[in-house]
Amino acid sequence: MIRVVLVDDQTLVRQGIRSLLALSGEVTIVAEAADGDEAIAVVTRERPDVVLLDVRMPKKTGLEVLRELRAAGTLRPTILLTTFDDDDALIEAVKAGARGYLLKDVSLEQLAEAIRTVAAGGTLIRPAVTERVMRGLEQVRRDFDALSPPDPLTRRELEILRLMAGGYSNREIAGALGTAEGTVKNHASSILSKLGVRDRTRAVLKALELGYI
Repeated sequence: MIRVVLVDDQTLVRQGIRSLLALSGEVTIVAEAADGDEAIAVVTRERPDVVLLDVRMPKKTGLEVLRELRAAGTLRPTILLTTFDDDDALIEAVKAGARGYLLKDVSLEQLAEAIRTVAAGGTLIRPAVTERVMRGLEQVRRDFDALSPPDPLTRRELEILRLMAGGYSNREIAGALGTAEGTVKNHASSILSKLGVRDRTRAVLKALELGYI
């Protein structure tokens, strides 16, 4: 069973999601929280496999929760849920370490698949949202020219890119791969150059567009 913490300020929403996920037979809700402060306490205590986290809540937003958990070293694989189609929130969520971002109108099958994907170490951002963000990013001036089509990424660069998508720092990636932090920095620079982007957030979004992750 995949252990999930559910965070939403609306009781009916939490009850509905809990009831739906109970039908999957794969997910158990181990705890709930109704605001940002409760979310931080519950996630830190339970250390779930996946966190379902509302974006807009009292006390602290979902993004603020992500940032505080990450700073404390207690961030867990997280899917942000929202009723708002907010491109800026998506970009900030990726920066803060979210592994998934879904609108609340997804089906049970889509939500369950997202939980399985994120629990297994993957990332998932609803394609319709991603495509719109990509169109917006096309209007952003590049700092330098990309190869067209992009030069293929190496196997190690793809591994590092996937960890970058999970919100891990260079130091954390180096520890996970058993290599030096400087080596990771070199690979990260190569990834940005090949994709023609100026930062990690755009690298992840570009990689999603190209199907690398």
